[in-house]
Amino acid sequence: MHELAVTQSILEIVLKSAMENDAEEVTDINLTIGALSSIIDDSVQFYWDQISQGTIAQNARLHFNRVLATFRCRQCGTEYDLNEELTPCPTCNSINLDIISGEEFQIDNIEIKKKEADKNETTC
Repeated sequence: MHELAVTQSILEIVLKSAMENDAEEVTDINLTIGALSSIIDDSVQFYWDQISQGTIAQNARLHFNRVLATFRCRQCGTEYDLNEELTPCPTCNSINLDIISGEEFQIDNIEIKKKEADKNETTC
């Protein structure tokens, strides 16, 4: 259920950015989500479809870029990607690890259609 709060935050950020950039419509939103973030793409999409209704972002497409979890062993320095479940270092079997990637959750970019300038506007 935390995806609802996350999705609400995304919408707030998107709408603020759209307003600051004189957007007529938000068309695409690119998100990066790490494998360790516990955020489920389908849940975010579901909530987005609900809460964005009636806003300039209601038809925006969400694009999810998934980042693998990568660890570095503090004992031997081996770096490895996590494929399924947490595993010790494949080289020395240590569980003393640093997370290099996989916790990401960010909006990479927001694509908009800008409002057209008033055709009757004159400049002095």
